[in-house]
Amino acid sequence: MSVAPREDLPDRALLQRCKAQDPLAFRAFVVRHERMVFALLSRMLGHGAEVEDLAQETFVRAFRAFPSFDLDGSARASTWLLTIATRLALDSRKRKHVASASLEDTDETSTGSNPEISLARRQLGHAIADAAARLPDDQRAALILADLHGLSTAEIAAALGVNESTAKTRLFRAREKMRESLKDEWRTS
Repeated sequence: MSVAPREDLPDRALLQRCKAQDPLAFRAFVVRHERMVFALLSRMLGHGAEVEDLAQETFVRAFRAFPSFDLDGSARASTWLLTIATRLALDSRKRKHVASASLEDTDETSTGSNPEISLARRQLGHAIADAAARLPDDQRAALILADLHGLSTAEIAAALGVNESTAKTRLFRAREKMRESLKDEWRTS
């Protein structure tokens, strides 16, 4: 049995307490990961009450499932949590069509550049969001998990419930469609 690096011990201790259904530990887990879950859900579904409901449902399901979470397994807790959120979002999109959210961060601050550059950045951000909104749900989810949350192909496969080659194909196709959709934007920028 290997010993975790010293900086990982508090995380492991927190996860062990979460597995034991300790509500204070789970609250700390929620605080640590809520922004990540909201970001994923917002990028997949847009903004609004549904995102808040699904974020809450994500954490309720995580709390219930924590006793069976394998601390020594290959999945990190954050990947496991994103898997729950991704599946809830995909199920929600199957039930009804939801307006797409912007892929750019809403709290982005101005860099103090001139108005033309700011306008060009906003237009490019809208073009990226529009192109992503036109992707099929499975490809959009793969793209968001890879490019915005930094998940590996194996982690994306686990989150989407598919094998690695399928996840890799979805990500490749999403990126190809994004390139095609944005080629005119790049020429004018």
